[in-house]
Amino acid sequence: METSFQANGSILGTNVRETGTYWTVVRPDGTLYGEGQGVMVTKDGKMATWTGHGVGTTKKDGTASYRGALYYQTSPPRWARLNKVAVVFEYEVDAEGNTRSEFWEWK
Repeated sequence: METSFQANGSILGTNVRETGTYWTVVRPDGTLYGEGQGVMVTKDGKMATWTGHGVGTTKKDGTASYRGALYYQTSPPRWARLNKVAVVFEYEVDAEGNTRSEFWEWK
C-alpha cells in the first residue's frame, strides 16, 4: 500500500509544511514494514528532504502505530545538525486517518 500526505508542523523551532509519500507491506507475522521520502518547506522557501523506514502494527479498529528513523538532507544552517544524526520517530494513525508524530535526534 502506498500513501501520500501533507502536514503542518515545526522542526527545531521553525514552522514547516511537509509533503511525503511512503509504502507499507504486511510481513508474514502480520507486522508492517515501510519506507518513505518527503520534503519540508518553510514559509520563506527553505527546504529539507528526508528518507526513512520503520516497522509497525495495526489493530482491528483500523489504527496503526509505527516506530522508525528518518535521515535528513538539509541546506538551511538552522537545520545543519540534522545531517549528522538519525531522527527516530513514533507515528500513530487513528481509525479516521488522523495522524500524530513525535521525533527525537539520536546522536
